[in-house]
Amino acid sequence: MSAPQPNTSPSSDLVELSAPPSDPALDNASLNPTRIADRTWGRWDLAALWVGMSVCIPTYMLAGDLIRSGMNWWQAMLAILLGNMLVLAPMILNGHAGTRYGIPFPVFARAAFGISGAHIPSITRALVACGWFGIQTYIGGEAISAMIALLWPGWLEIGGGAVILGMSVSSWVTFAAFWLINVYFVWRGTESIKWMEKAAAPFLLLVGLALLWWAVDKGGSLMTILDQSSELLEAEESASGLDWIVGVFLPGLTAMVGFWATLSLNIPDFTRYARSQREQVFGQLLGLPPTMVLFSFIGVVVTAATVILYGKAIWDPVELVVRIAGETQSTGLAFLAMLTLAIATLSTNIAANIVGPANSFANAFPRLLTFRGGGMVAATLGVLLCPWLLLNVYIGWLVSYSGLLGAVGGVLLADYWLVRRTELDLGGLYESRGPYSYTGGFNLKAIAATVAGLAVVGLGYLVPALAFLAQGAWFTGVLVSAVVYTLLMGGRMKDAS
Repeated sequence: MSAPQPNTSPSSDLVELSAPPSDPALDNASLNPTRIADRTWGRWDLAALWVGMSVCIPTYMLAGDLIRSGMNWWQAMLAILLGNMLVLAPMILNGHAGTRYGIPFPVFARAAFGISGAHIPSITRALVACGWFGIQTYIGGEAISAMIALLWPGWLEIGGGAVILGMSVSSWVTFAAFWLINVYFVWRGTESIKWMEKAAAPFLLLVGLALLWWAVDKGGSLMTILDQSSELLEAEESASGLDWIVGVFLPGLTAMVGFWATLSLNIPDFTRYARSQREQVFGQLLGLPPTMVLFSFIGVVVTAATVILYGKAIWDPVELVVRIAGETQSTGLAFLAMLTLAIATLSTNIAANIVGPANSFANAFPRLLTFRGGGMVAATLGVLLCPWLLLNVYIGWLVSYSGLLGAVGGVLLADYWLVRRTELDLGGLYESRGPYSYTGGFNLKAIAATVAGLAVVGLGYLVPALAFLAQGAWFTGVLVSAVVYTLLMGGRMKDAS
């Protein structure tokens, strides 16, 4: 069958199809290209999206983790800034395809990996997000439970102290309530998600700045508090020179890149709604690095202030809020803080952990699932995986997962920018027997390049002298897979279609 022909907007490089795809094996209203008329997101919509995703408990604790590993406060902030500027590059480069062609990540991946091979990066990325969805839903549910307990102290005792799969009855009730709130926005679709992120962003920033003001007011002065941040260092001996760069800074920088490495792959799920490349570039630039640095800085200052005020570092913001509420006898203040935590978790959870898996599952089963159905599958898996039971193990696994994310990202970047020079056959992406069918639907060269990237990362774990390859797993994976893929594909394609 012949695919609909693409039309290009005369005022930009945006492309759309003259008619919807008609291949029954790939046709899905949620995956089909976004029409140019429906690409309505501006830079402030995308910036608000990043503010909503970045303002969360893990970001708050980010710099503290780096300080404990052997950095001082300004080195930690430098690592966070550099890491987010570095990950911004693939965000913008992969986001270009979403904006130009209006396609989500699973469809974008078909160009490099094949119409069937695209399931490999798409589903593996989706499963990680489902685990994170379960963790974030657990965190949000605990914040709601704490809010209720402030008004009704007996709340935590319901169920007689029974524990089911690691959670009390009260925790299960609020977990289910917070899960349903997440599902509501999934059911309403991407426009409701855009509205929620725009509403949450200014509120979260104001509360963060208020928390910073509280810390400086109680701690004496900003410089006094930052000087106290050295007390957060848990490393027995701080390394120096090359040992510090390889053993402390490089792993920390890799972790900062890995923090959003998943979104650097599926960012087309959002940029497909952008009005232009200019909007998607400036939206991400304004939203991601500044927010990550600011909120991480707030976390450092507030935690260092707790050393001055309480004689120990209080890393958990929930614990800090409970202590402040007890000292001030201000239930209203504590309630507001807990509400903020819940909103921050909600805004991160939906955008970062539901949109991508929803599209991935819809791509895997296009005849059965739309975005809404895929989102319900992702939300259900987030519960069934029970990731909160193995939280520490799971997060440790996610750190090592950055190598795979880098290897996949290297293939996508090389294919779109070096091999095809941003020229895709839009109609062909929706054809079972089209230009991206390769060998049985799999581009074996893309798979080989991904494996090569992972293998080189693996050498870093096996050979002590090559440990830097593992310490910088994401960078290693991107570089090796991009070079191997470009060589295997023979450089630039003469005919991208």
